[in-house]
Amino acid sequence: MIKVLIADDQHLVRGALAALLNMERDLEVVAECSDGDEVLAAVAEHAPDVVLLDVQMPRMDGLTAAGLVRAKHPQIKVLIVTTFDRPGYFRQAFEVGAHGFLVKDASPAELADAVRRVQAGGKVIDPQLAMLSVESASNPLTEREREILALAAAGSPVSKIAQEIHLSVGTVRNHLSNAIGKTDGSNRIEAARIAQERGWI
Repeated sequence: MIKVLIADDQHLVRGALAALLNMERDLEVVAECSDGDEVLAAVAEHAPDVVLLDVQMPRMDGLTAAGLVRAKHPQIKVLIVTTFDRPGYFRQAFEVGAHGFLVKDASPAELADAVRRVQAGGKVIDPQLAMLSVESASNPLTEREREILALAAAGSPVSKIAQEIHLSVGTVRNHLSNAIGKTDGSNRIEAARIAQERGWI
C-alpha cells in the first residue's frame, strides 16, 4: 500500500483528490493539509511514501514545502499537483527536488499512475511544460527581490515591507526598482504580476 499525504488549501479540491486516490486498491491517503506550514508535522506523524503539494498555499507555498520535505525526509517522494502550468513553477519544482509536476486537469488515472511512478523512483514530466521551461528565461530575480516583490504583490506598502523584513525603506525601494527593471514592468504591481505569470515568485 502506497501512503499519500495531500496538501492543498482548497478544501473541495483536496477532498476530491483524496477520494479519487482512496478508490485505488494500492493507494491510501493518510493525511490532508490545508497549507504548507502543516506539511512537515504531518509528514513526521504519518510517514507517507508520496506527498502531493499544490503550489500556491497560504503561509508556506508548495515549492518551499517540497524543498523542506526533501531536505528532512529524502526517502519521501514529492509530486507537485497544481492549476498553474507555468514554466517557472515547473523549473523550480525540480530544482527543489520534486519527482513530478502534474496539472490538475489530468485524469484520475493519470494522477494515480503519477503517484505510482514517483514512488517507484521515476519522474513525472509534462513534455510540453519541459520544453516551455527550457525555452523561457530563467529567473533573473535575487532571493531578496523575490521576497520583496511577493510582499508587494499582496499589496503591502513599502514601509510595511521594510518593517517586516527588517530593512530600510530606501533599501526596499532599491530592490523593487531592480525587480521592476528585470521584469520590464512599469511599476511594482505590474512587475509582481509579470513575475507571478512566469513563476518567478
